[in-house]
Amino acid sequence: MATLQDTPSANRLHIGVFGKTNSGKSTLVNGLTGQQMSIVSDIPGTTTDPVQKAMEIHPLGPCVVLDTPGFNDTTELGEARVERTRLVAEKTDIAVVVFSAGELVGRSASKEEMDGIFQQEKHWIETFINRKKPVLGILNKIDLANDRELEAFEAWYQDNWKEAPLPTSMEQPQIMDTIKEALARKMPEDFGQRLITGDLVGKEDVVLLVMPQDIQAPKGRLILPQVQTLRELLDKKCIVLSVTTDQLEHALVALKNPPKLIITDSQVFGFVYEHKPAESMLTSFSVLFAAYKGDLPYYLEGAKAIDSLTPNSRVLIAECCTHAPLQEDIGRVKIPRMLQKRYGASLTIDHVSGTDFPKDLSDYDLIIQCGACMFNRTYVMARVDRAKRQQVPMTNYGVTIAHLTGILDKVVAPS
Repeated sequence: MATLQDTPSANRLHIGVFGKTNSGKSTLVNGLTGQQMSIVSDIPGTTTDPVQKAMEIHPLGPCVVLDTPGFNDTTELGEARVERTRLVAEKTDIAVVVFSAGELVGRSASKEEMDGIFQQEKHWIETFINRKKPVLGILNKIDLANDRELEAFEAWYQDNWKEAPLPTSMEQPQIMDTIKEALARKMPEDFGQRLITGDLVGKEDVVLLVMPQDIQAPKGRLILPQVQTLRELLDKKCIVLSVTTDQLEHALVALKNPPKLIITDSQVFGFVYEHKPAESMLTSFSVLFAAYKGDLPYYLEGAKAIDSLTPNSRVLIAECCTHAPLQEDIGRVKIPRMLQKRYGASLTIDHVSGTDFPKDLSDYDLIIQCGACMFNRTYVMARVDRAKRQQVPMTNYGVTIAHLTGILDKVVAPS
């Protein structure tokens, strides 16, 4: 049963395993997870789609392990599978690139030949390094090659990336412990250190959560940003009071002193701002997640582009969830209504959901991203980087609503 203490997949360390077909990726994934997660076969292309498993891995902690199709898949569906591998790469926090020593057998193992044999692996490692992601290179099936071939590969690898690859055979005793220890050394130093509420509040501060339970709220449950924020505030030893919008004024009267911070759903920003005590700071779950998952300074700069829109502009609204749109949906109805009220019905608004996100963003004058509670920060930042490279302004739901209601400068966010 899921509890408030469970770690959502979006907050787990994402370990992506990459390599050619039959390099041993699936055997490695099965060994890491301790179960038959991926089918192991000598038939090329057995892993046809990315496979993922959320679990605890000592000494790494909560992880998501992702197995990918081989990036040399030449089948009819190969390009589609490689595209899914690229998507996994955008989510990956630590990349494991698996080489097969079987490809060294009978080769001269010169640098030029190595560059040709492992051209795809080299491309992917360079891609990860350029994205500032740690990479663990594994040379698998070392029992198939001789000492000269293994030494030549190690020299080639060190010449390219200034560190030694990890030589393995999946039949070796304790090899998984060795791989886990190597992964632990690759873990980003600041991973898991980010806080949703940052330095805004601390122990014994009173925090009021305003959470409208409308048609968007799952019956009998809270939405994920509310759950995660509440859990963090409890861990901080804050004093937390939760109310629906219609109970806000009653709650403020009941409190002896004004709350230090009020966190609200973005859709009722205006109402809460009008009724909050002057002493209380105000923010929203979406603004907090903009800082927690994305690039808040870029979102704030992007919000300025709202004022430059025209009736002929084109806006992309990107949702992470793939739920069926409901009445008064914030991304499908409320934000479009606010924008078209200002700029007219001719303003073009496109929507994407889930992991659908255009490669070419040049047709858009503005991108509005949701709070991204379902995605890990690494993937959200891949979207932000794409927007930056193409010089397209980007913001998010909470920042957009605060800007459109004229209170953005009154909203606080973690530093």
